Amino acid sequence: MNMLDTFIKPMHPEGRRFVAIFAAGTVGLFLVSDVLGWIGVILTIWCYYFFRDPERVTPDRDGLIVSPADGIVSLIEKAVPPTELGMADTPLTRVSVFMSVFNCHVNRAPISGEITSIAYRPGKFFNASLDKASVHNERNSLCIRMQDGRDLAVVQIAGLVARRIVSFVEPGAVMKTGERFGLIRFGSRLDVYLPEGVDPLVSIGQTMIAGETVIAELNAATTG
Repeated sequence: MNMLDTFIKPMHPEGRRFVAIFAAGTVGLFLVSDVLGWIGVILTIWCYYFFRDPERVTPDRDGLIVSPADGIVSLIEKAVPPTELGMADTPLTRVSVFMSVFNCHVNRAPISGEITSIAYRPGKFFNASLDKASVHNERNSLCIRMQDGRDLAVVQIAGLVARRIVSFVEPGAVMKTGERFGLIRFGSRLDVYLPEGVDPLVSIGQTMIAGETVIAELNAATTG
């Protein structure tokens, strides 16, 4: 990897039209004022940076659950998975990862398995770091059935400035750990509902890297 690759990351195709809009607006701003034009340049670079889609190195050991998002662990608590997924109403450990507008927003599968259901629900746009965002905000929920037959839920939640949840997959798709499954535009949160009996290996405030940082280990629940 050369120095250029360190600072310039590939951009997800979802961001192309947004960067084009920002760039066109920047041209218009330069016609008004050089100062406004350079502000437009900075905003265009930020837009490109927001939609960056770097490669990640996913741990290859079986049974590892990795973070589905870049960001900070904002909540760890017991909660019932979204009712629209049709899972049992038993409270599970929910690990919430909050993404600021400066984080990479491409979301990755926390574990390998088959997507048995996907449920989108419109809602409000509270600050995604708040607990009530899991209940009231716009969200897109996925149920992943793992090889051992257990289910894991991962939920994309729109935030204060987010207005579009994008999904790349459909029910029946078989995913590998760390594979891209969607993104959320402009600030949001991901919730992971761990299978019953599985404890998190992360703490509130910990920085997460999508597809790389281990949240929990399935095998630890059976061998510990």
